[in-house]
Amino acid sequence: MVLRAPLKAANCTLGAVQYPKVRFLLSVAGVDQFPEDSGREVAFAGRSNSGKSSAINAILVRNGLARTSKTPGRTKLLNFFEIEPGRRIIDLPGYGYAAAPPDERAQWTTLIEALPLRDSVAGLFVIVDIRRGVSESDAHLFHWATSAGWQLHVLLAKSDKLNQRERALALKDAEGLLGPGMTAQLFSAHDKTGIPAAQKRLNQMLQKESPGGKPPGPD
Repeated sequence: MVLRAPLKAANCTLGAVQYPKVRFLLSVAGVDQFPEDSGREVAFAGRSNSGKSSAINAILVRNGLARTSKTPGRTKLLNFFEIEPGRRIIDLPGYGYAAAPPDERAQWTTLIEALPLRDSVAGLFVIVDIRRGVSESDAHLFHWATSAGWQLHVLLAKSDKLNQRERALALKDAEGLLGPGMTAQLFSAHDKTGIPAAQKRLNQMLQKESPGGKPPGPD
């Protein structure tokens, strides 16, 4: 299996990144509603109440872009956001929310299982509550992403809730579960820990790549 490896973003540093063109694109309830399969896309997934929506808002520097809620399972559709033409992120419904009706969970499953069929999807961010660690569901998601040929990056969110020693141990434990090409980092939307690093990883995944892994010529 050949992973869609990210190109090195030559102009990407660990300074502040802005996304002036980011906008909500559409919500999808059926596979036939997916946008055109072109450009590059990165999906964001995580257990319910893992801090996924807050992470998206912090990384894209847009408060309220992805809806946050204290009620688990608030995201019920696949939400597409356009960072710039041909560059999108996909906000997936939170998993592990037992109170969701079976038919609703079946709808999510159908949509999510269709994503590997899209050539444009290049990577997956998995948001994990650092206090809970990587769950069995998270690990299954890692395998799913690898099988799809995607790059994978894990955000250990809410890192401000732990002390320095606890954070270091949690990061070491998470990295020990990752395969080749997978990466992980500490993250907190609350105190801004790890935002530049997450932006850099996102930008790498969204870099356009031509067959053979070489940068494309002019469009």
